Amino acid sequence: MPTLEWIGKDKVINHHLDVPYRVLEHQYSYGDSNSGNTIIHGDNLEALKALLPEYEGRVKCIYIDPPYNTGNEGWVYNDNVNDPKMRKWLGEVVGKEGEDLSRHDKWLCMMYPRLKLLQRLLSEDGVIFISIDDTELSPLRLIANEIFGRNCFVSNISWQRTYSTRNDSKGVVNEVEHIIVYSKKPDWEPNKLPRTEAMNAKYKNIDNDVSPWRTDNAFAPGAATHQGMVYAIQHPFTGEMLYPSNGACWRYQQEDMLEIMRGWCEYTLKDLDDAEERALICGIQKEEVRKGVKGIVLSEPLDVSLEKARAVLERGQWPRFFFTKGGKGGIARKTYLENVGGKLPTNLWPYTEVGHTDEAKKQMLAIFDGRATFDTPKPTRLIERILKIVGDPEALVLDSFAGSGTTAHAVLNMNKADGGNRKFILIELMDYAESITAERVKRVIDGFSFAKTTTTVVFDEEIKIKHLKSPDLLEGAILQKRISEELFDKVKAPIIKDGHLVVEVEMIESEHTSGLGGGFDYYELGEPLLIDNKFLNECVPIETIRSYIWYMETRQPLSDIPAQMNESPYFLGRQNETAYYFIYEKESATTLDSEFLSGIKTKADSYIIYADQCAVSANELGRYGITFKKIPRDITKL
Repeated sequence: MPTLEWIGKDKVINHHLDVPYRVLEHQYSYGDSNSGNTIIHGDNLEALKALLPEYEGRVKCIYIDPPYNTGNEGWVYNDNVNDPKMRKWLGEVVGKEGEDLSRHDKWLCMMYPRLKLLQRLLSEDGVIFISIDDTELSPLRLIANEIFGRNCFVSNISWQRTYSTRNDSKGVVNEVEHIIVYSKKPDWEPNKLPRTEAMNAKYKNIDNDVSPWRTDNAFAPGAATHQGMVYAIQHPFTGEMLYPSNGACWRYQQEDMLEIMRGWCEYTLKDLDDAEERALICGIQKEEVRKGVKGIVLSEPLDVSLEKARAVLERGQWPRFFFTKGGKGGIARKTYLENVGGKLPTNLWPYTEVGHTDEAKKQMLAIFDGRATFDTPKPTRLIERILKIVGDPEALVLDSFAGSGTTAHAVLNMNKADGGNRKFILIELMDYAESITAERVKRVIDGFSFAKTTTTVVFDEEIKIKHLKSPDLLEGAILQKRISEELFDKVKAPIIKDGHLVVEVEMIESEHTSGLGGGFDYYELGEPLLIDNKFLNECVPIETIRSYIWYMETRQPLSDIPAQMNESPYFLGRQNETAYYFIYEKESATTLDSEFLSGIKTKADSYIIYADQCAVSANELGRYGITFKKIPRDITKL
């Protein structure tokens, strides 16, 4: 598989392993305290690492909108990689190509370790959606193939981000951005989308059947491999022998087709000695065609069969396979609306279905009282489309480049609409994590009011030749403007539109959007668990340390294990016939000794016990199946 090389790649392939594990410090809760939703302020590489003990392999849907690296965003490279060539990049604003020839290398060095951690957080049936434009599309595809696997590539979706082309545009105008999609495991299947009225309008019920239907192909591909389904059916109106088209076979097995055709008149099976015709359809030699395949033919004279079939045609509720053009055409199949399900998603998402950038900006203006707070928000309808094709109303959704908080807004919208219980985790590095990201979520939880402007025409007169000789028309428009100034919020000066003199006014009204409900917990990145990656940080709460140790041993969150009554306070839990203990005190050294062993109540095949030191002999440890691990030396690094 082709791979991509760039400056610093060898330093960042495993950089996610060197990132210190930092604890999450809870700042406050907002709204429903049991929502399970999370907003984290801090560097997303460190925040993703902090999520691993609780969420590795549990995130169903990830959406990220990283910097596109066009040279205009002003993002900063901050990853502290232990390499002289890359350390000089720290804190630098990544500029345009002409100003910084290494900006593509920096972008790849920034993205690679984050994608590695995101891949670990995905559940086995999880999927990631990444927004990007043409600037870094090709490099992103190559590193995503390397991290997720080329066989896990799902699609490159084109999102029509704009609804109109700027008048000053030059060259080939970019109307779309990309959303590349990868799954955790190959062969991920998206959920179908809700059907539209336009789709349903194609289904009719011209024969008074039990359900609306549309005309579909009576044949299926695969004649050579399904020779038993290649045969003649006699037309009850004309007597003609109907065969599938070349390379095709009938949709159903012969016994099913015989039963269906008997809904028109009497039919039977008969050897037609038609091996040559069937061989031609199958694309094989006559000698190779399957023997003994009979045709479905009329069992009564044609005039009798015609009369019966015509009665069915006039009565209605025709069989599943019917004859087109009032019985004069070929054979077709009904596909019932109730059986087709939803709409298959495609890789073209037009703005009419998922929104555009201008819609997103207007949405933000409405939420924030007309203040422009974010330059490049995504429309909520775009993220809602993603959530629909993921299809799980209980999904855990992660956005580690949270920006304006669109993902959280979309999750709350969807939950309100379908009663789902989706949960979100947002991570945002910038200082606006509180003032914009979290604030937006607060406002959509509670509901918000916004100003709505309505434009009305109060004067509209066609300009005629006679008006050129008299000021009456203009004076009338000016008078109407003066009168309207007392009644409306804004009155525009008279203008000429399509040969008419027009006065327009604006009325500004306050509208309220109801709250979506829900809540979230807000966190800051806290202390590292290990100082200099060697010593336990005593500022970290003991329960956080215990959870970390348990996770590193079992790859399971400690919260999933029920508490053991009457056990040692140092007991972590029992899994797969192994019991785990973490003997730790902040103020003093701890020792694994015979006294401690005598107090163990949990029976297990083996034991893993952490302590500062061990006073039990190797023979005794072996006799009881105990593995001693020294604090902090033997604490595995995440």
